[in-house]
Amino acid sequence: MTGASLGPGPESGARSLVVGVGARRGASGDAVFALIEAVLSGAGLDPADVVEVATVDAKGDEPGIVGAAARLGVPVRTHPAGALAAVRVPHPSAAVGAAVGTVSVAEAAALIEADELVVPKTRAPGGKAAVKGVATCAVARRFPAADGTSDVSGRKTSTSPVTAGSRPFTMAAMNPPTHPPTRDIESAGPDLWHHGDAEVRGENLTDLAVNVRTHTPPPWLRERIAASLTSLAAYPDGSSARAAVAGRHGLPVERVLLTAGAAEAFVLIARALPARRPVVVHPQFTEPEAALRAAGHEVGRVLLRAGDGFRLDPAAVPEEADLVMVGNPTNPTSVLHPAALLEKLARPGRTLVVDEAFMDIVPGEREALCDRTDIPGLVVLRSLTKTWGLAGLRIGYVLAEPETVARLADAQPLWPVSTPALAAAEACMEPRALVEAAEAADRITVDRAHLLAGLAEFSEVEVVEEARGPFVLVRLERAADVRERLRLLGFAARRGDTFPGLGPQWLRLAVRDRATTNRFLQALDQAVQALPARSGR
Repeated sequence: MTGASLGPGPESGARSLVVGVGARRGASGDAVFALIEAVLSGAGLDPADVVEVATVDAKGDEPGIVGAAARLGVPVRTHPAGALAAVRVPHPSAAVGAAVGTVSVAEAAALIEADELVVPKTRAPGGKAAVKGVATCAVARRFPAADGTSDVSGRKTSTSPVTAGSRPFTMAAMNPPTHPPTRDIESAGPDLWHHGDAEVRGENLTDLAVNVRTHTPPPWLRERIAASLTSLAAYPDGSSARAAVAGRHGLPVERVLLTAGAAEAFVLIARALPARRPVVVHPQFTEPEAALRAAGHEVGRVLLRAGDGFRLDPAAVPEEADLVMVGNPTNPTSVLHPAALLEKLARPGRTLVVDEAFMDIVPGEREALCDRTDIPGLVVLRSLTKTWGLAGLRIGYVLAEPETVARLADAQPLWPVSTPALAAAEACMEPRALVEAAEAADRITVDRAHLLAGLAEFSEVEVVEEARGPFVLVRLERAADVRERLRLLGFAARRGDTFPGLGPQWLRLAVRDRATTNRFLQALDQAVQALPARSGR
């Protein structure tokens, strides 16, 4: 794309794009223009649709910004720092806020009089040497006012409010949506922030509520973590751990992002990846939807049904969904969806997030998508918490296209993963660790079969069939009463009513060793018998 081609032409049509720019003092017009050019080109946007370059008052006379706007053939529009500070942005920076009074000049300036953030804050796409470090750019789009009127610059002139449906829901803009997805939508409903650790915190109970493997981390892993403590004076360097993860999955390092657990990955996805209609497949881990809602988004729910064994029908996912989240194997149902079925959810323009936090519990990791590079928009999440008992250390990773990894990385704070967590990640990728994980998966398979056989003796208990995770989902009448009785008998079970699509008659039970399971089955028998009007067993 040449400079001459960026000017507005007679056939450019109605302009709608606002380019927000933040630039360091002394940045050249060539550098700022090169950044804008690269951002527009990379997003497939027509520069003829740019209506103005926007920035903060303090930078309105910067030669680089003024020069870039002149080459675009559009005016520079400035806004007070206080006004920009009131705009919610997906990528705030405390350093920028301290320097200029708003936490993101580029994003806030683009959004303040626009409707949808099309391209989030971007620095030097492709590593252009002329641009790197001197400017940031964001692009937003305006939509026609409710009465269709606007002035010659493209700004709305109507004072009437925008009607529902006239502007789309946009995840990146972090604004509440104005038209929801068309099916399987509910209010937040269940307590999405409830997790299994709440069942056992501060209690002396045998834990069947949390899906972390017992007797972990193993001694050799604790030693590796302890050895890393001598390096705490230095800032964390994740390059070795990142390379180890990439090598374990046979991927280039550019496809790997280390995170402070899978939970951070859900937050990054919710805040950094563009989407208009996010959908979460339920019942599943509630953190993905909680992260989306916390970022200001209305979330569509595809509710799988017990009568279908909680199996996924790809046709149930709305065509218009451009961000789909699904677990495999799924927490809490323990259902393992076929990889070929999940592939059917992928399509150009859609981000498909598959949470594989429990996949290393599946012998041979069959149905895993983590090493696939041929599925468009695929994002796979992995956690080291479950197999290695590292919930308190916070370590996980994302596997995705390099462009997606880069976008998520831009939304992370500096040094997001600690040195001990990096040491653990590298150690867990080594051959001996993979062998131990495979042995643990085989052992859990045997222990799960023992639990299922014991549960089959209870006529009151219905088990979701073909469980493949380190937990099973069961349904029984008056499950809440049984759960409370189990607590009195020394066992914590995970309540199911906080998962969308389930209700108070569901419990999730973690798989434990045979001796623990035998004690639990005896307690369950006592808990069930204590219920009034108990049916025969």
